Amino acid sequence: MENSILFISKGAQDSSTRYRALQYFPYFLAAGWQPTHVTISGGIIPVFKALNAARKADIVVLLRKSFPYALLWILRKLSKKLIFDFDDAIFCNSDGSYSKTRMHRFKATIANCDYIFAGNDYLASEARKLNPAVAVIPTSVDTQKYDLSRKGKSDSLVLVWIGSSSTRKYLEEIIPFLESAALSVPNLQLNVIADFELASNYLKIKNIAWSEQSEATELCTADVGIAPMPENNWTKGKCALKVLQYMASGLPVISSKSGVNAYVLEDGVSGYLISENSQWAQRITEMTKDRTTLEQMGKCGRKRAQSEFAIEVVFQKMLTIITDNKAKRYPEL
Repeated sequence: MENSILFISKGAQDSSTRYRALQYFPYFLAAGWQPTHVTISGGIIPVFKALNAARKADIVVLLRKSFPYALLWILRKLSKKLIFDFDDAIFCNSDGSYSKTRMHRFKATIANCDYIFAGNDYLASEARKLNPAVAVIPTSVDTQKYDLSRKGKSDSLVLVWIGSSSTRKYLEEIIPFLESAALSVPNLQLNVIADFELASNYLKIKNIAWSEQSEATELCTADVGIAPMPENNWTKGKCALKVLQYMASGLPVISSKSGVNAYVLEDGVSGYLISENSQWAQRITEMTKDRTTLEQMGKCGRKRAQSEFAIEVVFQKMLTIITDNKAKRYPEL
């Protein structure tokens, strides 16, 4: 099949798969490409299916996942052109500590791919130590699906956090500070859009089950998006997805001053950056005093999301690299 591109991932519901592959499929089709996706988890049968699909495709994109030596060797031999796309610091443990196994697989994958798509500058700098063919492809959002007309209006302040069990600990760390803010902010509410539920005796929490169909609508009914995150080698690899979703929703954002969050969010323009957890209550309290400023920050954030991180903007960068980089190399493992 001419101009065929195959994405291989660990699962269709993984956020990397949805945001760095599947959402681009209509754009690939419009540009004359035939995109397909296969998973390589769940036993030997998915592996064989993925290898067979790789043999037929013009370009194979490995999403985030690194592989054992033998499987990587086969993929390299079968693929006409092999690209590695990653948006996490997969070379270390999730607490930021060093992992010999992960680093070994990461190095082998990077060194034996024709091109690397890195989600941010930090990831790109790690990849360039092993392969010069690296481009920063930020995570993008479909800004058109965030319906700002549904935005709720009330006298209370509704915070929102969107995430999953893997990042639950970051939210739980600041709950005491949000509870402190609730003492001075009447009717303060936290909406948690996730695959788990939280409870508090001092802060009103509304738990909302995450779904791909409703996440945009739920975000647009809040007033302020929050993004707590510590600074370590793992979080440096994060690509600010939740901050981008808040901005696309026209929400001002309060975020920890860490990782790419500190680049995407303009302090004092589209929200506030927090250096210490004790600042959460202070910033939340300040935000209740001036709704006009909140709205202006939300507009600034959405404007930047549209100009730099909208799906159509990022796709064009990706497509240019895919179509213009004609050179193929077949390195030996």
